[in-house]
Amino acid sequence: MEKKQSFFTSAGFVSLLSSIICIIIGLVVGFVVLLLLGGEKAYSDGFRQILLGGFYMMPSGIGKEIVTAAPLIMCGLSVAFAFKTGLFNIGASGQYTLGAFGGLIFAILLHAPWYVCLLMATLFGAVWGAIPGIFKAYLNVNEVITSIMFNWIGLYGCNTIMYGRGSGAMYNAKQAKTFPVTGGSLIPSKIFGWDLAESFGYKSCTIAIFLAIIVAVILYIILNKTTFGYELKACGSNRNAAKYAGINERRNIILSMLIAGALAGFGAGLFYLSGAAQWIPGDSTALPSEGFDGISVALLASSNPIGAIFSALFISHITTGGGLMNASLFPPEIADIISGIIIYLCAFSLLFRNMIRNLLTGRKKEKPAPAKAQLKPDAPAAGPAANDGKERE
Repeated sequence: MEKKQSFFTSAGFVSLLSSIICIIIGLVVGFVVLLLLGGEKAYSDGFRQILLGGFYMMPSGIGKEIVTAAPLIMCGLSVAFAFKTGLFNIGASGQYTLGAFGGLIFAILLHAPWYVCLLMATLFGAVWGAIPGIFKAYLNVNEVITSIMFNWIGLYGCNTIMYGRGSGAMYNAKQAKTFPVTGGSLIPSKIFGWDLAESFGYKSCTIAIFLAIIVAVILYIILNKTTFGYELKACGSNRNAAKYAGINERRNIILSMLIAGALAGFGAGLFYLSGAAQWIPGDSTALPSEGFDGISVALLASSNPIGAIFSALFISHITTGGGLMNASLFPPEIADIISGIIIYLCAFSLLFRNMIRNLLTGRKKEKPAPAKAQLKPDAPAAGPAANDGKERE
């Protein structure tokens, strides 16, 4: 009988340890960079802030981390979901842009309730994600190429409409940004009588983080406990085999990219409908960083929806800490260097997982099995030669 696998040798625990090793190495390299830039002040004015993150400025720093983590979770889920189905959704930034555009239209111009605005942000993102999926399914065009193109098409198109030559209906010319979201279009900050904005001293801290966590849990259930999720993963593993098994691979490719786009759009809605920021249409050359940070979140989480929650919180933590460093000594981009190194090391996660698994199980190189005893010289040979001898007799 086979022995039951213990928790410490399970795939989930090994993946967790692998991610922790990547994080530790990234932090060490970041500290070395700080030492080269600031010398004795590397820890007190730099690395300490990165380690503490939002805890360095309690409680508003924690509130900021929560606000920035919500869209990161959703963009991470967007990329991770596509990864699970064998696709690389590098177009999360464009889908995030369309989601922000759709949510702000219904919030600023129509003053719709927040849940309607959030639904429209999701719908706009879904449509923008489905288009590369259609190209992939019917024309076999690489989704990376179409997604990158639609990133810029979405950005320039939305900015042009919102800016309107400086007189757009959504554009506030005095502040050079869109009008703020107000009234019932704002996502509420209270849940079961608990006001997050008041508790954390950060007015944009809303129930968005809980909505993102709920979506992550639902996505985990869909991927691992439903037939639909199995079909999606089967297409990602081997599209031809899935087709042979009777799975409609074209439909699943389109649905995969549509859902990925919807998740990114939902993330944009969570951020902008919380009043965390206002869109700047004039800045037409910069794609939202959340879409690309979502790739980091997905890789660090090994494309696990539950893991994406924690990896997004970690990325938000070190990014917040990077902004609190002494700006005269250290640029905040050092936090990006650390996260970049961590993500680069995630490419070697399989190597780390194998090393950890061998270490935990104490597995050694298997010795070759002893050779079987050879037949005696006078024994009759077995096989076709022996049968031939009997037939000759």
